[in-house]
Amino acid sequence: MFRLWQSTAFRITLGYTLVFLLSFQVLLGFLWWRTAATLDREIEAVMAADAQAVIDLYDTSGLRSAVVAIKERLDVAGDRLALYGLADRDLDPIVGNLTRWPQGVGAEPGTYEITLPTPLGDRTARILHLWLGGGYHLLVGRDIQDRLALRRLIYDGLIWSAVLAVGLAAAGGLLMRLAVFRRVDAITRTTAAIVHGDLSQRLPTRRAADEFDQLAGTINDMLQQIQVLVGGVQNASNAVAHDLRTPLTELRGRLEGLLRAPRPIADTRAEVAEAVADLDRLIGVFNALLRLAEIDSGTRLAGFRAVDLGAVAAEVAEVYEAVAEDRGLRFAFTPVEGAGEGAGVMVTGDPFLLAQAVGNLVDNAVKFSPPGGRVGLAVSRAADGGGTVTVTDDGPGIPEDEKPHVTERFFRGTATAGTAGTGLGLATVAAVMRLHGGTMDLADNGPGLVVRLGFKAG
Repeated sequence: MFRLWQSTAFRITLGYTLVFLLSFQVLLGFLWWRTAATLDREIEAVMAADAQAVIDLYDTSGLRSAVVAIKERLDVAGDRLALYGLADRDLDPIVGNLTRWPQGVGAEPGTYEITLPTPLGDRTARILHLWLGGGYHLLVGRDIQDRLALRRLIYDGLIWSAVLAVGLAAAGGLLMRLAVFRRVDAITRTTAAIVHGDLSQRLPTRRAADEFDQLAGTINDMLQQIQVLVGGVQNASNAVAHDLRTPLTELRGRLEGLLRAPRPIADTRAEVAEAVADLDRLIGVFNALLRLAEIDSGTRLAGFRAVDLGAVAAEVAEVYEAVAEDRGLRFAFTPVEGAGEGAGVMVTGDPFLLAQAVGNLVDNAVKFSPPGGRVGLAVSRAADGGGTVTVTDDGPGIPEDEKPHVTERFFRGTATAGTAGTGLGLATVAAVMRLHGGTMDLADNGPGLVVRLGFKAG
């Protein structure tokens, strides 16, 4: 019973049943009260009318007329519930079907509810006692035994309906608990498997579009995202271990060589410089990973504000224009038409992260474009009020089969072989766009690559 009471479904069902029971009892009680009051008023009205008729005849025609009227009402009307009695000042009966003064009716005028013995048993009656002139007593009443039986019937109905409602509540609570428990038990088993490491498990649904299916769908979406993130972390860990093994091994070998075979100071300095360069490269990898973790955590949302996308692109263009010229590339920056430096294309975001994302794309374009090639950076206004940043180059591009993987951490495509890098550039851009609710599209430039960053209006 304690486990049953712990069931939320049972408690909810019991609560609603009790509310229904209380409402039902109040309604039935109100109906009983109104019915009883109506019957009482009707009985009192009938007794008052009958008594007034006898009193009027007595006052106008005397005792004989009152006696005749009582006899006629008993003989002609044939009302088996009517009670009449006319007694003298000593309470001895003169006429009526009350053959003796009823026990329980006092000598003073008023209304009395008494029990009358009959051949069929005792019956309850309501008697109106009035005084007539000359010391006579008039009794006019009604047999109300049937009304009392109706009242008992309604009262018994209230009791049995309460008992039946409690029984139905218990049965309904058990059935609902069983129905809900099956769904909850399935969720519990699935989550237990997930806790033990099987992230491929998903909560079952019945395609009923009920609350449980909606909850299961939301949780399944969350599990899918968690599985993707965990898979990304696992892949990143494997990639870190793989990519860092070579430079760390080389660094260890270089330092070990210096220990075993001392060299001239100039050679030693050169080896140390190369070791420092290796360490800087490793530190750069870890810094990039920390930036990605910070972006994915959403902590940078606190720095969001209105940003002029054209101004951000103009700053990046100013930095990389000289770099492109040094590499023999043509660099073209195209601001928003008629806006001067892209002014007016406002988005909501972190200006430093946006500059980093655009800078990573331009850096890749400059890095992979051949001498004499062209690198383009353009800002345009979208139809919905947002903005688009487009970066183009004349490099080797990205094969179609590699495009779905270029945003994975440490992914290095075939075109990047022999080129320095960590494989975190496009992963950082993708993370920044996710944080800003934007999109990143890759397309062929024939030759080269076109990358478009889409932003919603700020």
